[in-house]
Amino acid sequence: MRIKPLAIATVALMALAAPAVAAPSLPQSPTGGQMTTIAPLIKDVTPAVVNIAVKTKAPVEENPLFQDPFLRRFFDLPGQPQREQQTQSVGSGVIIDAKKGYILTNHHVINNAVEINVTLKDQRILKAKLVGGDPETDIALLQVPAENLSQIPLGDSEKLEVGDFVVAVGNPFGLGQTVTMGIVSALGRSGLGIEGYEDFIQTDASINPGNSGGALVNMKGELIGINTAILGPAGGNIGIGFAVPIDMARAVTDHIVQYGEVRRGRIGVSVQDLTPDIALALKLDKTQGALVTRVEPGSPADKAGLKEGDVVTSISGRAVKSGADLRNRIGLLRVGDKAELSVSRDKALKNLTVQVAKKEPQVAARAGEITPRLAGATFNAVQPSSTQPQRLRGIEVSAVDRDSAAWQAGLRPGDVVTAVNREPVTTIDGFTRSVRAAAQGPIALNLIRGESRMVLIVQ
Repeated sequence: MRIKPLAIATVALMALAAPAVAAPSLPQSPTGGQMTTIAPLIKDVTPAVVNIAVKTKAPVEENPLFQDPFLRRFFDLPGQPQREQQTQSVGSGVIIDAKKGYILTNHHVINNAVEINVTLKDQRILKAKLVGGDPETDIALLQVPAENLSQIPLGDSEKLEVGDFVVAVGNPFGLGQTVTMGIVSALGRSGLGIEGYEDFIQTDASINPGNSGGALVNMKGELIGINTAILGPAGGNIGIGFAVPIDMARAVTDHIVQYGEVRRGRIGVSVQDLTPDIALALKLDKTQGALVTRVEPGSPADKAGLKEGDVVTSISGRAVKSGADLRNRIGLLRVGDKAELSVSRDKALKNLTVQVAKKEPQVAARAGEITPRLAGATFNAVQPSSTQPQRLRGIEVSAVDRDSAAWQAGLRPGDVVTAVNREPVTTIDGFTRSVRAAAQGPIALNLIRGESRMVLIVQ
């Protein structure tokens, strides 16, 4: 279970007289009528929730002095291959297709796994293979032999509302299958810096380490989320947990089943949230949507007729709440898919059709071409490395010209940028998009420098 550090603040509370409100009613049973217990629902759901045990291997850290060739010759130390240490971890998963043996879980649960074992509720232990994973959404798909399995029907996370009752099922702390209940506390949580694509369901159903990859279900027994992270000061539950919506997980699964990986496309725009202040400054009658700040010449968006200053209000009939929301939806489309965009321009509504194009990966970028404030720096994508887990994803500063704008701002060669203005960056394209979205405002760069972490503000 991923844990987000908690910032603790002192809050003054004042007792106020409040009007009486109606007591909440008990949830409805799947067959209608009021429930006094959710035991029947649990009996239907729990056979499809599994415990996952993962074995990984990681290099054993040795004293760097022993790696020095001169010292090795001086002390006559024999050459030794790098040793590896085997570790074990636990998590949870959800069977979504009993006939094919497909199991959804979190990518971080099975990352770098050399062996994956799945334990069913009936205590059968099955070896699982990894079909594919997506670290950007933290979703992975496993497959086990399809013999007498149970599955959970998939729900529609778009229909969720704050206050809906939900049940979390998983394997906290490796104790075994555990059920907790709560409500949907919030929807569309993003900017947490947990994943690249964030649209979390927040819940107060108790979630703890080991619940990662487990099920979040509604009162119809439908899977509406994959439990992923918690916010806690000491690794325990304080009533703030996050789950990847099943609509996002379903889209990722479709990619993995078809291609063995997620193949994201692009439309060639940079966007930011449309805030009330921006709407007022631009004299817009909209207060929700994604403001287009840049359109790449010759891109699919340019060909479709999108222009800077447009406000995208919906995509394929579903309302767009923010820039992150639009990015999430585009990021889950396949190359060649067509997206119907509703755009507000000069107080008129336009409908545009844009076709998602293949995303050409960038391996390096000169920052001066992105913004003059970072001129003089060259950035490269950092490849995942099991030997440096703190640098699993990010953008590395490969070179900085002395006395350049980037040097004066504080960037140094070897720095790894993990987030721009709290938005995680894992690719050159994502870094470029996030920096350009900052427009003329300050750019906050989350950096890893050696063993230290810092935030660098570029004015």
